[in-house]
Amino acid sequence: MAVVGAGFSGLCVGIRLRQKGVRDFVIVDAAPSVGGVWRHNTYPGVAVDIPSATYCYSFEPNPSWSRSFAPGAEVRAYAEHCADKYRLRQHLRLGTKVERAVFDEDTDLWHVHTDQGSFTTRFLVAAVGPLDQPKNPDIPGIAAFTGKIIHTARWDHGHDLRGERVAVIGTGASGLQVIPEIAAVADRLDVYQRTPIWVLPKVDFAIPRAVRAVFRAAPPVQRLVRLLTTVASEIIMVLGIVHYSKVPFLVRATEAVCRAHLRRQVPDRRLRRRLTPDYGFGCKRPSFSNRYFPTFLRGNVELVTDGIERITEKGIVAGGTEREIDTLVLATGFKILELGAMPAFPVVGLGGVELGAYWDENRYQTYEGVAAPQAPNFWLMNGPYTVTGASWFSIIEAGSTHIVRCITEARRRRAVRMVVRHRPHDAFTADMRRRMKGTILAQPSCARSNSYYFDRHGDSPYVRPQSGLYVWRRSRSFDLDDYEFSMADNRKE
Repeated sequence: MAVVGAGFSGLCVGIRLRQKGVRDFVIVDAAPSVGGVWRHNTYPGVAVDIPSATYCYSFEPNPSWSRSFAPGAEVRAYAEHCADKYRLRQHLRLGTKVERAVFDEDTDLWHVHTDQGSFTTRFLVAAVGPLDQPKNPDIPGIAAFTGKIIHTARWDHGHDLRGERVAVIGTGASGLQVIPEIAAVADRLDVYQRTPIWVLPKVDFAIPRAVRAVFRAAPPVQRLVRLLTTVASEIIMVLGIVHYSKVPFLVRATEAVCRAHLRRQVPDRRLRRRLTPDYGFGCKRPSFSNRYFPTFLRGNVELVTDGIERITEKGIVAGGTEREIDTLVLATGFKILELGAMPAFPVVGLGGVELGAYWDENRYQTYEGVAAPQAPNFWLMNGPYTVTGASWFSIIEAGSTHIVRCITEARRRRAVRMVVRHRPHDAFTADMRRRMKGTILAQPSCARSNSYYFDRHGDSPYVRPQSGLYVWRRSRSFDLDDYEFSMADNRKE
């Protein structure tokens, strides 16, 4: 079998397979090393935006985090550690980009085409994370710009920003982290904001060596800390966001905390207004920072909220004014809910149906966030209706558990084909859409958020409107008979 993606999702699938005694698999990735989004994103200031204690596998707590919000280099080192400890190196096929996968209905095999050649596999898992393909803005004239262009997801460390005139487009999670770093070295910084971001105070501190020593000596202590931070995330995201219609006051209270944080850091009322979102907390990914807002008080920083009209050879025109720059930094995020991004490569299943094109035309839909009737022997990590309020690693582990249960069951039955049935698939998708009506994402204000949670149909299939605990239990208890198994002799059990 084959797993595409050597980030934390792909590594988790590999770990779970080995724990079940499965050894005949490969993990394919276009990059030369493991780590996924943490291998690609190395921009100044990059760090996790949830507490470090939560940002690790439940079965492999990391006692070495240096801060309560770990820097990106440490997260990447953790990925390398997991690849070594769980003996995944022998399964890696790095520097190999998957370009297309086609299911052969006669042999029930996937033909996987890469830039290094093709191979066949019985089972295929797409574990490319959602934050994989950088999204460049579609702004007139950008190709004519003669200065340097850098996307935060592909940072050029050989380019020195000291003393330069720099513009940053984008004020999402990446922009929030990189903007203070650039402001400290640039001669001038223009920040182009389309939509403000909700920002919470960041309780960021160095973790004392003594505490790290306790974590190493007594892993249950760290697991307890992880549980507490996960529960806190669940309370905000699940009760506040998913069950918004029942407890709207929780979202309002969180917004009040964010506004108070902004008032403390920005005394200028007019500037505060421009930095305050006009959509509800949760419509768009929020973040934590103590440095972002004060950056706009610096004399060399200007917040530009006029819409960008065009980019010229020398700068950016917004509000009828051209501001000349030397370097343009794109903090414009990733392609997520769009054709070519989910799945990250063409997946051609039954009847020649390409899964991404089918979803793009007929709305995103899955069974338990991982399977589709159009694609036998195929599962998708981080697919439609996957993300809950739990730790990202809890989401990864739930998806991996579901997938490995399927693969081991298919092998036990000696099945050559395993595909989710239409009825449970359709029931799950209908349930997700029904539940979405009670979330913050169904509120009218979310239309103003420019959030990647939404697709071109107006749906928000990025989010799974259920608790992390429920998803964890469901991955271990879903009915395997929701899938149809076919044998080599009669093709159906």
